[in-house]
Amino acid sequence: MTTAEATRSNLPTILPPSGGILGALSDLFWRRPTVLLVVMLLPPVLWLGVVYLGSLLALLIQSFFSIDEFSGLINREFTLKTYGELLRPANLDIIVRTVVMAALVTLSSAVIAFPIAYFAARYARGKWKALFYLGVMMPLWSSYLVKVYAWKLILAKEGILTWLLSKLHLTALLDAWLSLPVIGGNSLSVSFTGTFIVFVYVWMPFMILPIQAALERVPGNLIEASSDLGATPRQTFRNVLFPLALPGIVAGSIFTFSLTLGDYIIPQIIGTSRLFIGQAVYAHQGTAGNIPLAAAFSVVPIVVMCLYLWGAKRMGAFDAL
Repeated sequence: MTTAEATRSNLPTILPPSGGILGALSDLFWRRPTVLLVVMLLPPVLWLGVVYLGSLLALLIQSFFSIDEFSGLINREFTLKTYGELLRPANLDIIVRTVVMAALVTLSSAVIAFPIAYFAARYARGKWKALFYLGVMMPLWSSYLVKVYAWKLILAKEGILTWLLSKLHLTALLDAWLSLPVIGGNSLSVSFTGTFIVFVYVWMPFMILPIQAALERVPGNLIEASSDLGATPRQTFRNVLFPLALPGIVAGSIFTFSLTLGDYIIPQIIGTSRLFIGQAVYAHQGTAGNIPLAAAFSVVPIVVMCLYLWGAKRMGAFDAL
């Protein structure tokens, strides 16, 4: 037996407790991993509970108050009167307009993002994939307001888009489109269509990246096997590719749908005088001082997203996440 082996054989099986407070804590965490887990999770859980869940609870409580019609002061008695005001035609129109816009933006983003994500997942390699990520992520690095105001100039009546359409002799088509009710306006920069275009542009990266990540996990031999078995490209997409990519589409739609529901800056800068939920919350909380109605409007996107997530879960969209 060598000297090193003899030394190791004489060492105690259980080391003595470490000295000092830090040593005692180290021994405690080693013997009780649950305590270490609680210590690590306690700060973020407290932050989430106090700041996020606490603010949501305060918001929910405020929505059950009402405004005194004579004094304009908040009546802190629990009532459903404020929620009843949401069913007024003007307020209900705001809710429907916002939900329809969010649904259209989500659907359009998915349709546009899918082929881009499919190309990146199947064909982009090496530096081309790096360029893909750079192209998708670069818009997220620039200022949100700069992008919106840039689109304001692009979509203006004297903007580059109108100039391009005039060069292509499509001005009559643009005028015909802007003359349509609801979606039209004096120009694209003050129309429902312009708001839709900017929403799709701003939230598109949040749809491309989840779909691309989902398509990366689809084995290529499944697509080849579908073709070998005689399936057409449409059948392969419907029965193989789309179901496997659905978790990514759902993940992206959560971002685009929820962000569109709550956004108030884009409709404020690019759009008509018809309000969205975010604008209504800002107006009632800041200008009108009707905090209960603003809180009730704020609860609407939360309820809509809960219903959306519940429906997606029932469809099995989260099974492969």
